[in-house]
Amino acid sequence: MKTLKETPIGKTVRVVRVHGEGAIRRHIMDMGITRGVEVTVHKVAPLGDPLQITVRGYELSLRKEDAEKIEIE
Repeated sequence: MKTLKETPIGKTVRVVRVHGEGAIRRHIMDMGITRGVEVTVHKVAPLGDPLQITVRGYELSLRKEDAEKIEIE
């Protein structure tokens, strides 16, 4: 299983599934990260956390811990 955390900078990927439970999963989905949506990784902070991504035309920062819960293809 490949996750968003492993995606190189500049690459666009499609979300297959959002893992996790309860409030964490709901929070990720509330940000617009749902099955089938395309996500582009733009930057990674100097210490590796967080990631800056674009999803549905919005720029978001996402913790690596949350990015691990997003399965991609």
